Amino acid sequence: MTATLTLSSITHRHPGAEHPTLVDVDLEARTGEMVAVLGPSGSGKTTLLRVAAGLEEPEAGDVLLDGASVLQVPTERRDLTVMFQKPHLFPHLSVLDNVAFSDRLRGRGRSHSRAAARRYLELVHLGDLARRRPQQLSGGQEQRVALARALAANRGVMLLDEPFSALDTSLRTSMHQLLGEVRAVLDPTVVMVTHDLDEAGLADRVAVLVRGRVEQFAPIDRLYTAPASLAVARLVGGFNELPGTVASGTHRSSLGSFPLPADAGARGPSMLLVRKERLRLVPVDAHPTATGRVVRTRQSGPHRDVTVELEHAAQGAALRVDVQVPLGTSLRPGDRTGVQMPSADGVWAVDDPGASASPDVVGAAVRPPRQAAHGGGLTGG
Repeated sequence: MTATLTLSSITHRHPGAEHPTLVDVDLEARTGEMVAVLGPSGSGKTTLLRVAAGLEEPEAGDVLLDGASVLQVPTERRDLTVMFQKPHLFPHLSVLDNVAFSDRLRGRGRSHSRAAARRYLELVHLGDLARRRPQQLSGGQEQRVALARALAANRGVMLLDEPFSALDTSLRTSMHQLLGEVRAVLDPTVVMVTHDLDEAGLADRVAVLVRGRVEQFAPIDRLYTAPASLAVARLVGGFNELPGTVASGTHRSSLGSFPLPADAGARGPSMLLVRKERLRLVPVDAHPTATGRVVRTRQSGPHRDVTVELEHAAQGAALRVDVQVPLGTSLRPGDRTGVQMPSADGVWAVDDPGASASPDVVGAAVRPPRQAAHGGGLTGG
């Protein structure tokens, strides 16, 4: 149950639409790999999954399984299965027979199909509910059955369309753990659409989709430390932004000069990105990078975010920076403090696209990690 899925130069336009939903998208999920497609509502995530499944026909490009085009192959004959947001279980069948359904469609006998289904039910920890009907299950149990049914289809690729988004936090966490267990046992190829950063973190690699284009395709930690664009940084959240210019590997702004990592590719007008957890608040007499006054403090999971308006940042411009500090910090609005910037390994820079870099590029429909705030500071006011 594993294959390589390749989406090559996919462009898709809905009938009557002025602009395409997907633009020249390249994506590959290697054998046994889990790929997450992350993006806000309307970015084209589900459309991309439907193109892969054969439920939508692209305007251009190709869909390949293990290197062979399946663009002309009907959905039911493609070596993949889809798990949707809703479980879509058959109400007249038992849990066991819902999971056995794919084998029955392939013409296998009832006893063989049920024996295989029991193995998958045990894998999702529902072996004792085999005789129940779907209406006797909780929402989380229904999704477990849907996952068992998708696994029992024994296809080369599993496509997951935000299957856990309707569950509450504890159930969603439980399903994430279960998916990890399933991967450890079966090693399936998985492509999962999500707008939840925690969920995306389950994947080996994450494709960030913004306005129908892949902005970055990398492991999740790369998105947090080295986003490819301002749109990705704002989607991930937690970055402070400082406008300036990059030359000879150094970002220069009204706050000073900051050497960049060797692989930072920004040139010319650029935005320095600094994660709020990499900054430190220090006494004003400790020779900090900048000084300022606290304008706001707020709870952020097990930390507090302190917003500081910097002094002498630039004539006519107010710059604010968010700093993540431990609980118990005594600073209050109006207090003066120093802000210490990190070394070169704690900063990053991306090209500043000017007007197109406004925050509505990614919207507000991406769910941030449940213990991290979304968004950043160090923006002009």
